[in-house]
Amino acid sequence: MAFSLGSILVTMLGLLFVTFVIGRVMPLDPVLAVIGEQASKATYDATYHAMGLDKPILVQFLYYLNDVIHGNFGVSTLTSHPVIDDIRRVFPATLELATLGTIIGIVVGVPLGVLAAVKRGSWIDQLARVVALVGYSMPIFWLGLVGLLVFYGILGWVGGPGRVSVFYDGMVPNVTGMILIDASLAGDWDVFWDAMSHIILPASILGYYSLAYISRMTRSFMLEQLSAEYITTARVKGMSERAVIWRHAFGNIGVQLITVIALSYANLLEGSVLTEIIFSWPGIGQYITNALLSADMNAVMGGTIVVGLVFVLLNVFSDLLYRFLDPRAS
Repeated sequence: MAFSLGSILVTMLGLLFVTFVIGRVMPLDPVLAVIGEQASKATYDATYHAMGLDKPILVQFLYYLNDVIHGNFGVSTLTSHPVIDDIRRVFPATLELATLGTIIGIVVGVPLGVLAAVKRGSWIDQLARVVALVGYSMPIFWLGLVGLLVFYGILGWVGGPGRVSVFYDGMVPNVTGMILIDASLAGDWDVFWDAMSHIILPASILGYYSLAYISRMTRSFMLEQLSAEYITTARVKGMSERAVIWRHAFGNIGVQLITVIALSYANLLEGSVLTEIIFSWPGIGQYITNALLSADMNAVMGGTIVVGLVFVLLNVFSDLLYRFLDPRAS
């Protein structure tokens, strides 16, 4: 996979421009979001001019680009705080949720995909394929609501919506913004286990979607390797089946899996909006949604740009790691 700084810059510039244009053409008036609908026409016109909305859109974009380069995404009309400060506050919650979901996807999805490939055509293979198919087709909002009803409302096995119970809110210092890590650093295990009871269900739901993708790709990669001649040669030489599968076949798909896992992680970071809303998870997905409903376009564009930047950086990281582990890709 080709990699260049120029392609990254072009991608980010395109993302900025598309996000900016969408923010300007949406049927939401950013001036009214600032001054309210009861303001006079004189106030409206003055604010319209002060926000630079009377200038050509290309000029507006250049001003916005300059602000973004300097880390200025504007002020949120919803929170009255700089957007960049809001993002620093909410993004760790999404990062924590997506990370745990990806870990679940890897721990379950990779062995499931390997086993399905090794037992091709068996009931295990059929089960793995059904699990992956359901993971792709099941609406995440429905799965979240059913999960809350069953595991929280009926069985009481997990905590409810939110990151932590009200009793424990604010009891550990905010060091990283990720409450499991902050509770561990503070040595407050009561908060840690309470937070774990709240995150495990939404993380498992995201992890299910992640493992559906990871298991399917792992199965596909393993089937390709298991049909290769070097695998037949290894078996003829008397090598154990365990060594053939894990040392040779799986060892040769590790580099490909890096890209799959990175894409899955990026998709969870940008696609956790519905999960965050259902579970009242105070992450960037819920932040962008609330901002959109309030016509807070500074927050919407700032959040979208940050998510897009993370997606690009994860792809770049996986590309670099791919090239490092497999020099043939250079």
